This record gives sequence, structure tokens and C-alpha cells, in this order.
Amino acid sequence: MYEMVIGLEVHCELNTETKIFCGCKTTFGAEPNTQVCPVCMGMPGTLPVLNEKVVNYAIKAGLATKCKIRAVSKQDRKNYFYPDLPKAYQISQFDEPLCERGYIEIETEGGSKKIGITRIHIEEDAGKLIHDKEKGTFIDSNRCGVPLIEIVSEPDMRSSLEAVAYFKKLRAIILYTGISDCKMNEGSLRCDVNLSVRKKGEEKFGTRTEMKNLNSFTFIQKAIEYEFKRQVDIVKAGGEVVQETRRYDQATGKTYSMRTKEDSNDYRYFPDPDLAPIVTSKEKIQKLKKEIPPLPDERKQKYMQNYGLNAYDAELLTNEKEVANYFEKAAVYAKNKKILANLIITEVLKMVEDDKIKISYKSIADISNLASGDKINSSVAKKLIKDAWDKNIDVNKYVEENDLLQINDKVLLKKLVLEAIKADPKSVAAYKAGKSIVIKSFIGKIMGKTGGRANPVVVSKLLEKELSK
Repeated sequence: MYEMVIGLEVHCELNTETKIFCGCKTTFGAEPNTQVCPVCMGMPGTLPVLNEKVVNYAIKAGLATKCKIRAVSKQDRKNYFYPDLPKAYQISQFDEPLCERGYIEIETEGGSKKIGITRIHIEEDAGKLIHDKEKGTFIDSNRCGVPLIEIVSEPDMRSSLEAVAYFKKLRAIILYTGISDCKMNEGSLRCDVNLSVRKKGEEKFGTRTEMKNLNSFTFIQKAIEYEFKRQVDIVKAGGEVVQETRRYDQATGKTYSMRTKEDSNDYRYFPDPDLAPIVTSKEKIQKLKKEIPPLPDERKQKYMQNYGLNAYDAELLTNEKEVANYFEKAAVYAKNKKILANLIITEVLKMVEDDKIKISYKSIADISNLASGDKINSSVAKKLIKDAWDKNIDVNKYVEENDLLQINDKVLLKKLVLEAIKADPKSVAAYKAGKSIVIKSFIGKIMGKTGGRANPVVVSKLLEKELSK
């Protein structure tokens, strides 16, 4: 049996108004090459001036992820030639990053796990290549010099689900701090996945590959699962995995080689001679720490302690700041917070588009109260959420007017159960022969007869009783 070993390098654009080393704007979607100057274009004789807000934002990210903040850090030149990097080097940080040795805690259905963070450093972004089949490749340098933080994890993840949970949690923390909008569709948040395989029980890491610029939770999961299988197949066949940079193609669901993966010594790092060391005082760290609002874990603990939610559900609710705000507003009116949370997680979140929840918190609370009071069942609750989506309706009045109240009358439900049993002797025989799954067919027929209003729990118990005679 083989296991995957995963580490993520997350690149996050900071929401400063100007670039990291010059006064050019960082507005997304501007006309190509209209937000550039001699500094960010790397013209000879220009000098960079560090944007202090970039440093402050990076320190906030470090504090929010429990990193140690260096009193003195420096900036380095990372040398490599690429068409979208005009000066042929990137100003980054190497051996003395601003933040290091942190961690975040994630929740999956398998439980909680701590994922280490090796470092968080500041750097400038490169430009953007635009490929045209007929006219060739164009270069838009607007993104050159846009401030980034790179968050490098330890290789602590062992499944695609853990990697996605880590990326979601990291995104949540960054959003809560307010240092980035984390719009993955605009490239504000993207990650490179480093993956290797080894036999379970082994300590030595295998040869890793790096999958570049993934900006979707779904694509991250699919890319990891494909690449894991590809590497395992190579190892089983007696081959050797090549250290390389690969890209994930969402159309085919496969990864493809781009270039041989460099090691750090290939970049010939050296301290940038034009930039002074970054000196951070304890007073400044304390000041920035006070500016950080309550983070996801703080809310998560509150939901577990005050509302009785389990860790996994509390994590799902707090991963999106707006969802957490919505839940807390609805919780004021909800009698059963667990039912409310379940409705939001299972029904509301899957209907959200463009981060907009189009059912009022009062309506979802009313629906949860009807469900907790046995006045409607789960199927009617789902219907109500759809009916109330983007509409201003009085839920309680709507239920009465449309005859949606749950049927709890055991005498009536028993009559329907007996009718269903009498009408289908073959399924009765199958049940008595040990095929207990046929009970679902009976429940479905009774739910159909009652327009989905029968109490499924009562129906199930009555069926079991009658079929066992």
C-alpha cells in the first residue's frame, strides 16, 4: 500500500492599493500594460521602495497562523528567466523570511489534524502571458510587482481531502484578517501542490512533483488524485518518478509535464542590494496583533460550546466569514441550533452563487423551527428553502396556505402503510426473505401519496412493525 505526501505553496495577493515596490495601482481587470512604471518593469537604474503595508499584512498572516515573526528579515533576488518577468529576477525572501514555524488545525470527517507552516514570506508577482493561436503570445505586465505572500506548508497532508481542508482553512483565516479578497477566479489566491508517494510505514520521502497554479478546491482534489495514481503506477512498474513541474488540465482531468523542477540553488539567491533589512519591533507586533479580528477557530469553539455543534460542522460554518455571520444572525431566532446548522450546511451552501445567500436569516430560522417542532419533514424543508430563495415570503403562512404541514397522525399513516403492504405482496415476500432494503420502496410510495408530507420516521416504524408480523 502506498500513501501520498503533500505540501502546499499558497500564493496570496494582498489587497493594497499600490504595488510592493512602486506607486502603480493593483486594480484587477485594467487594460493590459496600463499599470506599469520603470520600477515594476525592471528598467536599469530604477530603485525599489518597499510598501510598508505589505509587511504589516504579512505579519498579520503570520500571527493568525501562529508563526514566529523575525525581528530582522531580508529580501533576496531569485534569479530566473521567464517571458513575464521583465528584469529576469524576482524580489522574494529566502533564508530569512518574515514569518516561520507556524501551524493551522484542520477538520475532516476523519477528525482534526495540525498542519505545520514552514514559512510565510513577501514577494512580487510576475506578469501574465496571453496566448493567441494566430497572433502568438502577448505579455501583460500589469501584475508585475503586485504584492504577494507565499505560505509554505510542511509535507503533513496525506490525502486530497486534507489538502482541500487545509486550503479552505487558510483561505478563511486570510479573509478574516482582511489582508486579501482571496478571489480564486481572479488569481488572488492560488496554490502549487507538491506531491510524492511512498510505501506506508516508510519515513523517507519519494521524489516529488509540483503542480502549478491551481485555483479551485475541486481541481486541487482531482489533480492530487490523478497525480497520486500516476506516480504509484510508475513505481509499481519499476520506473522512477522525475522531479518536475506539471500542470493540471481540467478538460482531461490529467497532469502534464511543463519543465524540469528546479532546486533552490538553481535560483542563485542573494540579498537584494537595493533594499535594507526589515526590522520588526515587539511593539509593532503587539499593535498588529490587536488589529486582528476574531478568527475562524475562535468562532468554531463558540459554536461547539454554546450550540453543541461537532467540530466538523463548526469548521464548515466558519470557513466562510459571511456564512458564519449569517448563521449567527439566524441562530438568534432558531430554537434548535443543530438543525439550523444542518440546513445551512446541506441545503443553503450548495445553492450559493457569487458568495450570495438569497434566503433571509429569519426565513431559514423559521424553517428550522418548523423542522425541529416536527411540523415539517426534511423533504418539505428542502422545498421551502428553494421556494423562499430570492423571495420575501412569510414561511409559516406559506406552509399553511400550501398545505405543507407534516402528517403525524399515526392512525392515518397506519392505514396508508396497510394499503401499501396489501398492494405489493412481492415486496413483502422479499422483505421477509431478508431484503430489508425494500422498506425504502414502501416509504417512497407513502411519501408520494401524501405529497411528501408524511412523517418518515413514524412511517418507517409502522412498516417495520407490520412487515414483521
